[in-house]
Amino acid sequence: MEISLEHIILGVSWLATILALWRWVPKDGHSLRKAQVAFFCKQAITWLFGLMVVEWGLLSYPIHEFEHATNTSFTFEFFVYPAICVLYNLHFPENQGYVTTFLYTAAYCSGITILEVLLEKYTLLIHYIYWTWYWTWITLFLTFCLSRTYVKWFFHSYNQKKT
Repeated sequence: MEISLEHIILGVSWLATILALWRWVPKDGHSLRKAQVAFFCKQAITWLFGLMVVEWGLLSYPIHEFEHATNTSFTFEFFVYPAICVLYNLHFPENQGYVTTFLYTAAYCSGITILEVLLEKYTLLIHYIYWTWYWTWITLFLTFCLSRTYVKWFFHSYNQKKT
């Protein structure tokens, strides 16, 4: 069995994501709880939207895991994007104003979008059908903001119940 570029990229994505979480997620209890909430929130969002765009024929994942279970990318939709969302939420610039928080969110979305465009152009990991880079950027921006809102709400509610 020959290992393709796509399988190497998937493996490196898993390894890099695990190492990033290990390195940049603080080990205290509060940060770990916040990381879990952010991860599961983004996972629910990306899994749902990932399935919708594939089923609607907007994009496809020619090489993907679990081909008998789903046509979406398990690695990116279920692990990498949620893990990036953990880092986004844990290191969010609190009380920094709208411009700073917009630029912070835009930087995350832009970095991911650039990588996705490169994957779409040079690999078989993703194929745009009726999709384009700006839809990726917009949906990432909205889902990051949604996850941030949920994490803030969850911990505000949690902290109020403790007192």
